[in-house]
Amino acid sequence: MSKGDSIAASPLWAKPGAAIAADAMAFMSRDDVLLDRELFPFDILATRAHVKGLASIRLIEEADASRINTALVELDRLFASGAFVLDERYEDGHSAIESFLVDKLGEAGKRVHLGRSRNDQVAVALRLYMKAVLDHARTSCVAIGRAALAVARTHEMDAMPGYTHLQRAVPSTVGLWMGSFAEGFADVAELCALTRSWLDASPLGTAAGYGVNLPLARQSVSDELQFSRLQVNPMAAQASRGRLEHQVVATLWQAMQEVRRLAWDFSLFSAEEFAFVTLGPGFVTGSSIMPNKKNPDMVELLRASAAVVGGAMTEIQQAMSLPSGYHRDLQITKPSLLRAVNVSLEALSHIPSLIETATLHTDRMRAAMDSAMFATDFAVKLAGEGVPFRDAYVRAAQAIEEMDDDVCDADASVRARVSPGACGNLMLDVIAARLG
Repeated sequence: MSKGDSIAASPLWAKPGAAIAADAMAFMSRDDVLLDRELFPFDILATRAHVKGLASIRLIEEADASRINTALVELDRLFASGAFVLDERYEDGHSAIESFLVDKLGEAGKRVHLGRSRNDQVAVALRLYMKAVLDHARTSCVAIGRAALAVARTHEMDAMPGYTHLQRAVPSTVGLWMGSFAEGFADVAELCALTRSWLDASPLGTAAGYGVNLPLARQSVSDELQFSRLQVNPMAAQASRGRLEHQVVATLWQAMQEVRRLAWDFSLFSAEEFAFVTLGPGFVTGSSIMPNKKNPDMVELLRASAAVVGGAMTEIQQAMSLPSGYHRDLQITKPSLLRAVNVSLEALSHIPSLIETATLHTDRMRAAMDSAMFATDFAVKLAGEGVPFRDAYVRAAQAIEEMDDDVCDADASVRARVSPGACGNLMLDVIAARLG
Protein backbone atom coordinates (compact mmCIF):
# COMPACT_ATOMS: atom_id res chain seq x y z
CA MET A 1 0.00 0.00 0.00
CA SER A 2 1.43 3.35 -1.00
CA LYS A 3 1.53 6.51 1.06
CA GLY A 4 -1.25 8.00 -1.00
CA ASP A 5 -3.68 5.07 -0.72
CA SER A 6 -6.81 5.86 1.23
CA ILE A 7 -8.57 3.59 3.68
CA ALA A 8 -12.05 3.99 5.11
CA ALA A 9 -11.29 5.60 8.43
CA SER A 10 -14.57 6.07 10.24
CA PRO A 11 -14.27 6.41 14.03
CA LEU A 12 -14.51 3.08 15.88
CA TRP A 13 -17.55 4.45 17.69
CA ALA A 14 -19.36 5.38 14.45
CA LYS A 15 -23.02 4.29 14.34
CA PRO A 16 -26.32 5.63 12.98
CA GLY A 17 -27.28 8.91 14.59
CA ALA A 18 -23.75 9.61 15.93
CA ALA A 19 -22.22 12.69 14.36
CA ILE A 20 -19.91 15.45 15.50
CA ALA A 21 -18.77 18.73 13.98
CA ALA A 22 -15.42 18.57 12.22
CA ASP A 23 -13.86 21.35 14.31
CA ALA A 24 -14.99 19.69 17.53
CA MET A 25 -13.54 16.39 16.34
CA ALA A 26 -10.26 18.09 15.51
CA PHE A 27 -10.12 19.61 18.99
CA MET A 28 -10.74 16.27 20.67
CA SER A 29 -8.35 14.31 18.49
CA ARG A 30 -5.65 17.00 18.58
CA ASP A 31 -2.39 15.41 17.43
CA ASP A 32 -3.24 12.02 18.92
CA VAL A 33 -2.85 10.10 15.69
CA LEU A 34 0.61 11.61 15.09
CA LEU A 35 1.70 10.79 18.62
CA ASP A 36 0.49 7.23 18.10
CA ARG A 37 3.31 6.74 15.62
CA GLU A 38 5.50 6.07 18.65
CA LEU A 39 3.05 3.48 19.97
CA PHE A 40 1.88 1.90 16.72
CA PRO A 41 4.26 -1.11 16.63
CA PHE A 42 3.29 -1.94 20.22
CA ASP A 43 -0.41 -1.56 19.40
CA ILE A 44 0.02 -3.98 16.50
CA LEU A 45 1.90 -6.44 18.71
CA ALA A 46 -0.82 -6.35 21.36
CA THR A 47 -3.52 -6.80 18.72
CA ARG A 48 -1.80 -9.93 17.45
CA ALA A 49 -1.73 -11.35 20.98
CA HIS A 50 -5.38 -10.40 21.54
CA VAL A 51 -6.48 -12.17 18.36
CA LYS A 52 -4.51 -15.26 19.33
CA GLY A 53 -6.28 -15.19 22.69
CA LEU A 54 -9.70 -14.92 21.03
CA ALA A 55 -8.86 -17.88 18.80
CA SER A 56 -7.83 -19.93 21.84
CA ILE A 57 -11.36 -19.64 23.25
CA ARG A 58 -12.95 -20.12 19.80
CA LEU A 59 -14.33 -16.62 19.43
CA ILE A 60 -12.41 -16.25 16.17
CA GLU A 61 -11.94 -19.11 13.73
CA GLU A 62 -8.34 -20.30 13.48
CA ALA A 63 -8.30 -19.54 9.76
CA ASP A 64 -9.46 -15.96 10.37
CA ALA A 65 -6.97 -15.54 13.21
CA SER A 66 -4.16 -16.67 10.92
CA ARG A 67 -5.23 -14.24 8.19
CA ILE A 68 -5.47 -11.37 10.72
CA ASN A 69 -2.06 -12.18 12.13
CA THR A 70 -0.51 -12.24 8.66
CA ALA A 71 -2.12 -8.88 7.86
CA LEU A 72 -0.84 -7.38 11.11
CA VAL A 73 2.68 -8.56 10.38
CA GLU A 74 2.36 -6.91 6.97
CA LEU A 75 1.05 -3.69 8.54
CA ASP A 76 4.01 -3.60 10.92
CA ARG A 77 6.39 -4.04 7.99
CA LEU A 78 4.66 -1.39 5.90
CA PHE A 79 4.70 1.08 8.77
CA ALA A 80 8.39 0.46 9.49
CA SER A 81 9.27 1.02 5.83
CA GLY A 82 7.18 4.17 5.54
CA ALA A 83 4.80 2.63 3.01
CA PHE A 84 1.93 2.90 5.49
CA VAL A 85 1.57 6.38 6.97
CA LEU A 86 -0.31 7.01 10.17
CA ASP A 87 -1.81 10.45 9.59
CA GLU A 88 -4.91 12.59 9.99
CA ARG A 89 -7.02 10.19 7.93
CA TYR A 90 -7.42 8.25 11.17
CA GLU A 91 -8.76 9.26 14.56
CA ASP A 92 -5.90 7.38 16.22
CA GLY A 93 -3.61 4.41 15.80
CA HIS A 94 -6.26 1.98 17.03
CA SER A 95 -8.64 3.12 14.32
CA ALA A 96 -5.90 2.75 11.72
CA ILE A 97 -5.27 -0.88 12.66
CA GLU A 98 -8.91 -1.83 12.43
CA SER A 99 -9.43 0.14 9.22
CA PHE A 100 -6.46 -1.62 7.63
CA LEU A 101 -7.78 -5.04 8.63
CA VAL A 102 -11.32 -4.36 7.44
CA ASP A 103 -10.06 -2.96 4.16
CA LYS A 104 -7.83 -5.97 3.61
CA LEU A 105 -9.88 -8.81 5.12
CA GLY A 106 -13.47 -7.62 5.18
CA GLU A 107 -15.65 -9.40 7.75
CA ALA A 108 -12.65 -11.03 9.47
CA GLY A 109 -11.17 -7.61 10.20
CA LYS A 110 -14.36 -6.56 11.95
CA ARG A 111 -13.94 -9.31 14.52
CA VAL A 112 -10.65 -8.09 15.98
CA HIS A 113 -12.07 -5.70 18.59
CA LEU A 114 -14.22 -8.26 20.39
CA GLY A 115 -13.48 -8.32 24.12
CA ARG A 116 -11.45 -5.14 24.30
CA SER A 117 -11.87 -1.36 24.38
CA ARG A 118 -9.62 1.39 23.19
CA ASN A 119 -9.08 1.91 26.93
CA ASP A 120 -7.19 -1.33 27.47
CA GLN A 121 -5.79 -1.17 23.93
CA VAL A 122 -3.96 2.09 24.60
CA ALA A 123 -3.07 0.98 28.14
CA VAL A 124 -1.30 -2.15 26.94
CA ALA A 125 0.46 -0.33 24.08
CA LEU A 126 1.67 2.30 26.52
CA ARG A 127 2.97 -0.30 28.95
CA LEU A 128 4.83 -2.16 26.22
CA TYR A 129 6.26 1.15 25.02
CA MET A 130 7.26 2.27 28.52
CA LYS A 131 8.98 -1.05 29.20
CA ALA A 132 11.03 -0.60 26.02
CA VAL A 133 11.80 3.01 27.00
CA LEU A 134 13.02 1.98 30.43
CA ASP A 135 15.20 -0.75 28.93
CA HIS A 136 16.70 1.84 26.57
CA ALA A 137 17.22 4.36 29.37
CA ARG A 138 18.81 1.75 31.61
CA THR A 139 21.24 0.70 28.87
CA SER A 140 22.17 4.35 28.31
CA CYS A 141 22.70 4.96 32.02
CA VAL A 142 24.98 1.94 32.27
CA ALA A 143 27.00 3.18 29.28
CA ILE A 144 27.34 6.62 30.87
CA GLY A 145 28.29 5.11 34.21
CA ARG A 146 31.01 3.03 32.58
CA ALA A 147 32.39 6.05 30.71
CA ALA A 148 32.57 8.04 33.94
CA LEU A 149 34.10 5.07 35.75
CA ALA A 150 36.86 4.78 33.15
CA VAL A 151 37.83 8.42 33.71
CA ALA A 152 37.66 7.95 37.47
CA ARG A 153 40.06 5.01 37.26
CA THR A 154 42.47 6.84 34.93
CA HIS A 155 42.62 9.88 37.23
CA GLU A 156 41.86 8.13 40.50
CA MET A 157 44.29 10.09 42.67
CA ASP A 158 44.69 13.27 40.61
CA ALA A 159 44.01 16.10 43.04
CA MET A 160 41.49 18.84 42.37
CA PRO A 161 39.59 21.32 44.55
CA GLY A 162 36.39 20.15 46.15
CA TYR A 163 33.71 22.83 46.29
CA THR A 164 30.73 23.60 48.47
CA HIS A 165 28.56 26.66 47.72
CA LEU A 166 30.90 27.09 44.70
CA GLN A 167 33.64 28.05 47.20
CA ARG A 168 36.89 26.14 47.61
CA ALA A 169 36.35 23.64 50.41
CA VAL A 170 38.79 20.71 50.73
CA PRO A 171 41.16 18.78 48.48
CA SER A 172 39.39 16.22 46.32
CA THR A 173 40.26 14.05 43.33
CA VAL A 174 39.09 13.54 39.79
CA GLY A 175 38.42 9.95 40.81
CA LEU A 176 35.93 11.08 43.44
CA TRP A 177 34.31 13.61 41.10
CA MET A 178 33.83 11.29 38.14
CA GLY A 179 33.09 8.35 40.40
CA SER A 180 30.11 10.30 41.68
CA PHE A 181 28.60 10.23 38.18
CA ALA A 182 29.37 6.54 37.79
CA GLU A 183 27.45 5.78 40.96
CA GLY A 184 24.70 8.30 40.18
CA PHE A 185 23.96 6.68 36.84
CA ALA A 186 24.18 3.23 38.44
CA ASP A 187 21.44 4.40 40.81
CA VAL A 188 19.28 5.56 37.92
CA ALA A 189 19.87 2.33 35.97
CA GLU A 190 18.58 0.44 39.00
CA LEU A 191 15.60 2.78 39.26
CA CYS A 192 14.77 2.10 35.60
CA ALA A 193 14.68 -1.61 36.36
CA LEU A 194 12.52 -1.08 39.45
CA THR A 195 10.03 1.12 37.59
CA ARG A 196 9.89 -1.40 34.75
CA SER A 197 9.09 -4.19 37.20
CA TRP A 198 6.41 -2.03 38.84
CA LEU A 199 4.48 -1.45 35.61
CA ASP A 200 5.13 -4.89 34.10
CA ALA A 201 1.50 -6.05 34.31
CA SER A 202 -0.89 -6.64 31.43
CA PRO A 203 -4.12 -4.61 31.43
CA LEU A 204 -5.34 -6.22 28.20
CA GLY A 205 -8.75 -7.81 28.64
CA THR A 206 -10.00 -5.33 31.22
CA ALA A 207 -11.81 -3.49 28.39
CA ALA A 208 -13.35 -0.17 29.44
CA GLY A 209 -12.65 -0.82 33.09
CA TYR A 210 -15.33 -3.32 34.05
CA GLY A 211 -14.33 -6.55 32.33
CA VAL A 212 -16.36 -8.36 29.68
CA ASN A 213 -18.85 -11.22 29.68
CA LEU A 214 -16.42 -13.54 27.93
CA PRO A 215 -13.93 -16.06 29.31
CA LEU A 216 -10.95 -14.18 27.88
CA ALA A 217 -7.59 -15.93 27.97
CA ARG A 218 -6.00 -12.99 29.76
CA GLN A 219 -3.11 -14.94 31.28
CA SER A 220 -1.97 -16.57 28.05
CA VAL A 221 -2.22 -13.22 26.25
CA SER A 222 -0.16 -11.63 29.02
CA ASP A 223 2.42 -14.39 28.66
CA GLU A 224 2.45 -13.93 24.88
CA LEU A 225 3.32 -10.23 25.42
CA GLN A 226 5.99 -11.18 28.00
CA PHE A 227 4.41 -9.39 30.93
CA SER A 228 5.41 -10.72 34.32
CA ARG A 229 1.85 -10.68 35.68
CA LEU A 230 -1.71 -9.52 35.13
CA GLN A 231 -3.20 -6.22 36.23
CA VAL A 232 -6.09 -8.07 37.80
CA ASN A 233 -8.77 -5.53 38.64
CA PRO A 234 -10.24 -3.69 35.62
CA MET A 235 -10.93 -0.49 37.57
CA ALA A 236 -7.39 -0.57 38.97
CA ALA A 237 -6.10 -0.93 35.41
CA GLN A 238 -7.98 2.23 34.41
CA ALA A 239 -6.83 4.07 37.54
CA SER A 240 -3.21 3.31 36.65
CA ARG A 241 -3.39 5.47 33.51
CA GLY A 242 -1.41 8.63 34.03
CA ARG A 243 0.15 7.33 37.24
CA LEU A 244 2.38 4.90 35.35
CA GLU A 245 3.29 7.56 32.82
CA HIS A 246 4.15 9.92 35.64
CA GLN A 247 6.41 7.35 37.29
CA VAL A 248 8.25 6.71 34.03
CA VAL A 249 8.77 10.44 33.52
CA ALA A 250 9.85 10.77 37.17
CA THR A 251 12.42 8.02 36.57
CA LEU A 252 13.70 9.83 33.49
CA TRP A 253 13.79 13.04 35.53
CA GLN A 254 16.21 11.33 37.92
CA ALA A 255 18.44 10.48 34.97
CA MET A 256 18.23 14.05 33.75
CA GLN A 257 19.27 15.37 37.16
CA GLU A 258 22.54 13.50 36.76
CA VAL A 259 22.79 14.87 33.21
CA ARG A 260 22.12 18.38 34.49
CA ARG A 261 24.76 18.10 37.24
CA LEU A 262 27.36 16.80 34.77
CA ALA A 263 26.45 19.51 32.27
CA TRP A 264 26.71 22.18 34.95
CA ASP A 265 30.15 20.95 36.03
CA PHE A 266 31.47 20.74 32.49
CA SER A 267 30.08 24.18 31.69
CA LEU A 268 31.58 25.70 34.81
CA PHE A 269 34.93 23.94 34.67
CA SER A 270 35.40 24.70 30.96
CA ALA A 271 35.17 28.45 31.65
CA GLU A 272 38.56 30.14 31.34
CA GLU A 273 38.42 31.20 34.99
CA PHE A 274 38.67 27.50 35.86
CA ALA A 275 40.10 25.88 32.70
CA PHE A 276 39.88 22.43 34.29
CA VAL A 277 38.12 20.91 31.27
CA THR A 278 38.25 21.36 27.51
CA LEU A 279 35.19 19.95 25.82
CA GLY A 280 35.63 17.79 22.74
CA PRO A 281 35.41 19.62 19.41
CA GLY A 282 32.12 17.91 18.60
CA PHE A 283 30.41 19.56 21.55
CA VAL A 284 31.21 23.26 21.12
CA THR A 285 30.06 25.88 18.64
CA GLY A 286 31.21 29.38 17.70
CA SER A 287 29.87 32.89 17.99
CA SER A 288 28.31 34.65 15.02
CA ILE A 289 30.25 37.83 15.87
CA MET A 290 33.16 36.93 18.16
CA PRO A 291 35.84 34.89 16.36
CA ASN A 292 37.49 33.90 19.63
CA LYS A 293 34.49 32.09 21.09
CA LYS A 294 34.00 28.37 21.66
CA ASN A 295 30.58 28.06 23.21
CA PRO A 296 29.59 25.00 25.28
CA ASP A 297 26.17 24.87 23.62
CA MET A 298 25.79 21.10 23.99
CA VAL A 299 26.19 21.03 27.75
CA GLU A 300 23.95 24.07 28.10
CA LEU A 301 21.18 22.41 26.11
CA LEU A 302 21.67 19.15 28.02
CA ARG A 303 21.27 21.16 31.21
CA ALA A 304 18.11 22.81 29.90
CA SER A 305 16.62 19.50 28.75
CA ALA A 306 15.98 18.53 32.35
CA ALA A 307 13.44 21.35 32.51
CA VAL A 308 11.45 19.78 29.67
CA VAL A 309 11.19 16.53 31.60
CA GLY A 310 10.24 18.35 34.79
CA GLY A 311 7.56 20.26 32.91
CA ALA A 312 6.12 17.05 31.45
CA MET A 313 5.98 15.53 34.91
CA THR A 314 4.02 18.52 36.20
CA GLU A 315 1.63 18.38 33.24
CA ILE A 316 0.78 14.76 34.02
CA GLN A 317 0.34 15.51 37.71
CA GLN A 318 -2.09 18.31 36.96
CA ALA A 319 -4.24 16.03 34.78
CA MET A 320 -4.60 13.37 37.44
CA SER A 321 -7.32 14.81 39.70
CA LEU A 322 -9.94 12.29 38.54
CA PRO A 323 -12.53 9.91 40.05
CA SER A 324 -12.71 6.20 39.21
CA GLY A 325 -13.31 5.14 35.64
CA TYR A 326 -11.90 6.34 32.34
CA HIS A 327 -11.93 10.05 31.50
CA ARG A 328 -10.79 11.66 28.26
CA ASP A 329 -8.57 13.98 30.31
CA LEU A 330 -6.01 11.17 30.24
CA GLN A 331 -5.41 11.76 26.53
CA ILE A 332 -3.34 14.84 27.33
CA THR A 333 -0.85 12.78 29.35
CA LYS A 334 0.35 11.10 26.15
CA PRO A 335 2.17 14.10 24.58
CA SER A 336 3.80 14.86 27.94
CA LEU A 337 5.11 11.31 28.22
CA LEU A 338 6.38 11.12 24.65
CA ARG A 339 8.04 14.53 24.83
CA ALA A 340 9.85 13.62 28.05
CA VAL A 341 10.94 10.27 26.63
CA ASN A 342 12.30 11.67 23.39
CA VAL A 343 14.20 14.49 25.09
CA SER A 344 15.66 12.19 27.75
CA LEU A 345 16.75 9.35 25.48
CA GLU A 346 18.34 11.77 23.02
CA ALA A 347 20.17 13.60 25.81
CA LEU A 348 21.42 10.38 27.38
CA SER A 349 22.77 9.16 24.03
CA HIS A 350 25.31 12.04 23.89
CA ILE A 351 26.79 11.70 27.37
CA PRO A 352 29.28 8.82 26.93
CA SER A 353 31.01 10.62 24.05
CA LEU A 354 30.87 13.93 25.91
CA ILE A 355 32.77 12.33 28.80
CA GLU A 356 35.19 10.33 26.66
CA THR A 357 36.23 13.27 24.44
CA ALA A 358 36.69 15.85 27.20
CA THR A 359 40.27 16.77 28.12
CA LEU A 360 40.95 17.14 31.84
CA HIS A 361 43.70 19.58 32.82
CA THR A 362 44.85 18.10 36.10
CA ASP A 363 47.77 20.52 36.39
CA ARG A 364 45.34 23.45 36.48
CA MET A 365 43.16 21.64 38.98
CA ARG A 366 46.10 21.17 41.32
CA ALA A 367 47.23 24.76 40.86
CA ALA A 368 43.81 26.01 41.94
CA MET A 369 44.27 24.76 45.51
CA ASP A 370 45.35 27.07 48.29
CA SER A 371 46.37 26.67 51.93
CA ALA A 372 42.91 27.46 53.28
CA MET A 373 41.60 24.22 51.77
CA PHE A 374 43.76 22.22 54.19
CA ALA A 375 42.21 23.72 57.33
CA THR A 376 39.93 20.72 57.82
CA ASP A 377 42.88 18.36 57.54
CA PHE A 378 44.71 20.42 60.18
CA ALA A 379 41.71 20.31 62.51
CA VAL A 380 41.46 16.52 62.13
CA LYS A 381 45.22 16.21 62.76
CA LEU A 382 44.92 18.18 66.00
CA ALA A 383 41.91 16.10 67.05
CA GLY A 384 43.93 12.96 66.41
CA GLU A 385 46.53 14.32 68.84
CA GLY A 386 43.92 14.63 71.56
CA VAL A 387 42.57 18.18 71.07
CA PRO A 388 38.74 18.24 71.29
CA PHE A 389 37.48 18.73 67.77
CA ARG A 390 35.61 21.96 68.45
CA ASP A 391 38.79 23.47 69.89
CA ALA A 392 40.80 22.06 66.99
CA TYR A 393 38.33 23.68 64.59
CA VAL A 394 38.92 27.10 66.12
CA ARG A 395 42.69 26.70 66.16
CA ALA A 396 42.70 25.60 62.51
CA ALA A 397 40.60 28.62 61.53
CA GLN A 398 43.12 30.89 63.25
CA ALA A 399 46.16 29.16 61.73
CA ILE A 400 45.16 29.02 58.06
CA GLU A 401 47.95 31.32 56.92
CA GLU A 402 50.55 29.57 59.07
CA MET A 403 50.02 25.92 58.11
CA ASP A 404 53.21 24.23 56.95
CA ASP A 405 53.94 21.96 54.01
CA ASP A 406 53.28 18.86 56.11
CA VAL A 407 49.63 19.86 56.20
CA CYS A 408 49.35 21.57 52.80
CA ASP A 409 50.12 18.45 50.77
CA ALA A 410 47.31 17.62 48.36
CA ASP A 411 48.51 14.09 47.61
CA ALA A 412 48.90 13.25 51.29
CA SER A 413 45.53 14.81 52.04
CA VAL A 414 43.59 12.71 49.54
CA ARG A 415 45.50 9.52 50.35
CA ALA A 416 44.65 9.97 54.03
CA ARG A 417 40.92 10.24 53.27
CA VAL A 418 40.33 6.51 53.77
CA SER A 419 36.74 6.39 54.98
CA PRO A 420 34.79 4.04 52.65
CA GLY A 421 34.05 5.87 49.41
CA ALA A 422 36.40 8.78 50.09
CA CYS A 423 39.34 9.84 47.90
CA GLY A 424 41.77 7.31 49.37
CA ASN A 425 39.24 4.47 49.29
CA LEU A 426 36.98 5.08 46.29
CA MET A 427 35.65 1.51 46.10
CA LEU A 428 35.27 1.84 42.34
CA ASP A 429 35.01 -1.94 41.96
CA VAL A 430 31.79 -1.87 43.98
CA ILE A 431 30.33 0.73 41.61
CA ALA A 432 31.60 -1.23 38.60
CA ALA A 433 29.81 -4.35 39.83
CA ARG A 434 26.54 -2.44 39.96
CA LEU A 435 27.03 -1.34 36.36
CA GLY A 436 27.48 -4.96 35.28
